[in-house]
Amino acid sequence: MAEPDLTLTATLRPAALDARRGVVRLHPEVLTALALRPGDPVRLTGRRVTAGIAAAAEPSTSGALLHADDLLLGNLGLRAGGQVTVSPLPATPARRLTLSGPAAVVAAVPPEMLRLALLGKVVTGGDDVSLLPQDVLPDAAVRGLIEAARRSLASSVGYAWTSTLLSVVSAEPAVGALVTMDTVVGWEHGPATRGSGPAPSASTARVSAPATPAGTEPDMDLLGPEDAPDVDELPGLRAQAEELTELLDLGFHHREVLGRLGTTVSLGVLVEGPAGSGKSALVRAVAARVGAGVRPLWAPELAALSNDAAARRLREAASAVRAGGPAVLLVTDVESIAPADEPGPLATVFRQVVAETLRAGAAVVCTSGRPEAVDPALRGPDLLALRITVPLPDAALRREQLTVLTREVPLAGDVRLDEVAARTPGFVAADLAALVREAGVRAALRQKTAETPTVAMADFTAALEVVRPTTMSASTLELASVTLDDVGGLHEVKQTLTESVLWPLTYPDTFARLGVTPPRGVLLYGPPGCGKTYLVTALAGSGRANVLSVKGAELLSKWVGESERAVRELFRRARQAAPTLVFLDEVDALAPVRGQATDGGTTDRVVAALLTELDGVEALRNVVVVGATNRPELVDPALLRPGRLERLVYVPPPDGPARTEILRASARDVPLAPDVDLDALGAELDGFSAADCTALIREAALAAMRESLEASTVTAAHVEAARTRVRPSLDPVQLAHLESYATGRS
Repeated sequence: MAEPDLTLTATLRPAALDARRGVVRLHPEVLTALALRPGDPVRLTGRRVTAGIAAAAEPSTSGALLHADDLLLGNLGLRAGGQVTVSPLPATPARRLTLSGPAAVVAAVPPEMLRLALLGKVVTGGDDVSLLPQDVLPDAAVRGLIEAARRSLASSVGYAWTSTLLSVVSAEPAVGALVTMDTVVGWEHGPATRGSGPAPSASTARVSAPATPAGTEPDMDLLGPEDAPDVDELPGLRAQAEELTELLDLGFHHREVLGRLGTTVSLGVLVEGPAGSGKSALVRAVAARVGAGVRPLWAPELAALSNDAAARRLREAASAVRAGGPAVLLVTDVESIAPADEPGPLATVFRQVVAETLRAGAAVVCTSGRPEAVDPALRGPDLLALRITVPLPDAALRREQLTVLTREVPLAGDVRLDEVAARTPGFVAADLAALVREAGVRAALRQKTAETPTVAMADFTAALEVVRPTTMSASTLELASVTLDDVGGLHEVKQTLTESVLWPLTYPDTFARLGVTPPRGVLLYGPPGCGKTYLVTALAGSGRANVLSVKGAELLSKWVGESERAVRELFRRARQAAPTLVFLDEVDALAPVRGQATDGGTTDRVVAALLTELDGVEALRNVVVVGATNRPELVDPALLRPGRLERLVYVPPPDGPARTEILRASARDVPLAPDVDLDALGAELDGFSAADCTALIREAALAAMRESLEASTVTAAHVEAARTRVRPSLDPVQLAHLESYATGRS
């Protein structure tokens, strides 16, 4: 019997949570008429034939409309208002799927991760698909897999992963192929991957698939040199590439020399570094250089399987590596299957597989963005004996990476890559690639009809507004486009901070040449609202260092040992990201005077950990710590001695001229009427902090809006009205106490 169908009018659905996820929304009555349930596949026929996942639209919408996003309309070859025929589509699991996409995405996303991004989608040959997971109607059995894919895509591709589009080169079947865990997924001209064992149990057709047929083994082809990037395309990783090349070349091609010397070499390596920094690309490039194949495994996917299925996948991959001549077993994000906290049976199996593979003469290279989370037993001398660190790039390396990434990009004459590099602290290679892509998109939108379009500096500036570093998002200070020159007043404070913070980070060679150790840290103290945090934001805005920012209380935990671990992790990241500015806001909560706490000794242990990190055995090179507090007398005195937070800088409340400068800086973009005298106003605002002055200008603008939403200027009358609402916030008693403390310290 023929399947029922209906012809509906396509309408473009506004931006929604399910946009670009292959979902089409139909009126509940239409779903009933077509005998469909939410989550069922549907055939869509416009100028092209494609498929999607049916979902229910709001009952208040018209039953004659089909709600689709721009991606689905493009696959149909229609615009909004076109006619679409909708009919049920049997759920047919996809046997094989081949895709193409931007070169940077193809290099960063392994087939295993690509399959999870497409899991539960219904695709058709010739369609465009996005990397956004189908998480609108996911099966409960695969929710964890979809979340793992989301996190890994953000780390590997950077900010642009949400807007990246791929093309379906071929699909089996050609129309309405449902992606499951057993689908063989691969890039065009690249490797493919498939799962093994039964798919997750599914109550609907959305992700269910039959088990792998008996006797069928998953594809275990090794990646050859033709699939690998060139080492020269990995700026900033040449030292790491040389170290890894020497080890693999010796182990694969010169074992007879080791035999004559009566020794052996272990080819177990742990490559650690921030996500998106190029760890996997480094391994593949080096393997290609020494003529070795690579068998990649994505650990989060293994961790989502049952222990038996994951162990089988591990052993099959290891067997393929041992039988493939010089070969490398590459395990990405290894902490997922060998965690430090609770290593389970899978971690034991993995250690056995690593040991067997190394004894057979093959190499095992694992990567991790969180080396502290990797099972310590895995880093033994007979397993992953060598550790290679990929650091966050500094400004010079970012400039080099941008040069490589823009090699084939037509740049306008005003593009200054040095400036772009200086404005991207915390960016790794994947983030810089996303930045270049976003700048290219901005240039294309601006020059749709140009015969020879170019990417201008304005395009990079616009891209910097939306592309953010993904590797340091957990504790990165939000960078503003301000510098110390934008801070009103505080001339002596700004000079001290320049000497104590910016000089050590910018001119370390000068300190070395003069034979002196640069200051290790600075403590800013003063009344609330006087610009301590704003000063640090201005220091960060200089772009001369990576910035890590935490409030003191954020590092404290009720669990024994967790607070000290958080401190160690903070400074580990700071060393790895050097040059780094570490900002500890409300440091009195993190490091109070020891012996007075009633929390079972937690803060005392945190203070000890902080002192050890600041002035311990492991040197803190190219890292400057800035603390801020309103209560300096509560900070443990040991933290304030030379070699730690040795420079105490008092940030006083602004005087008359300083208040005028703050008002002028706050009103830079505010159209003030000629009758507003900022000099006189600044002299009158006794007791106002910097925050109060800023609030006064903001309140004056709101007063103008209350008077008329068509107001074009802020007048003196509006300022007077604002003064009745904004009161000085400085406490005279606290201010006198801080001034006496500052006098005593001087």
